[in-house]
Amino acid sequence: MPSSQNTDQLAAPAIRLDDVHLSLGSGAGRVHILKGFSFEVERGTSLGLIGPSGSGKSTLLMVIGGLERADSGVVEIAGQSFEKLSEDQLAVFRGRHIGIVFQSFHLIANMTALENVAVPLELAGVPDAFDRARSELESVGLGERVTHYPSELSGGEQQRVAIARALAPRPAILIADEPTGNLDDETGQEITNLMFKIQKERGMTLVLVTHDGGLANSCERVVAIRSGEIFEDRAAGDVLLQSA
Repeated sequence: MPSSQNTDQLAAPAIRLDDVHLSLGSGAGRVHILKGFSFEVERGTSLGLIGPSGSGKSTLLMVIGGLERADSGVVEIAGQSFEKLSEDQLAVFRGRHIGIVFQSFHLIANMTALENVAVPLELAGVPDAFDRARSELESVGLGERVTHYPSELSGGEQQRVAIARALAPRPAILIADEPTGNLDDETGQEITNLMFKIQKERGMTLVLVTHDGGLANSCERVVAIRSGEIFEDRAAGDVLLQSA
């Protein structure tokens, strides 16, 4: 029988932020990026974060992913408060529960696609790391490219490898920061379709940062951010009161 703590975690939202503040820099150059940010994201849903450059959306994503520590407030992912975790514990939690896809693919140049995807699995001590990595590459349409190096792959293929790497630990939450920003429109659409397809198939929570209103509207919910605060929170397809 699951413990009451585990039951509470399963019932908790995928993401809960309460009055989160974060400033970056020091001295006179210190900038207040997130200003009392509060919201929840239900499990298995997709959320688009949209806003102008400098609005704080990418910083928010880093806080959700545990890559930046909030100065104050509650950051709770899948029922786990980040405040209670050491840096090592946070890294382990992130590796198990959160997949991250960046605009720049961040692949290791001297490793094959298969090796790139297997790396986080090996670090986590997964015994069938290479078998699972191969399976993930097949799931993103790269079953015939597993032995190729990043330099031998197109931009779209490199992003598919990055997505496979993020998915390999089988996370409950996938966060993506401008994942199509370095791709042409057609390839970007293919990558977008792939992410939403996998999100639905696996019942993951997807949080997508983008400048593209059309891409954000592919999500079930859209949160517009301005100057580190929520400007608007709406269901996809609803019309913004004014441009974000």
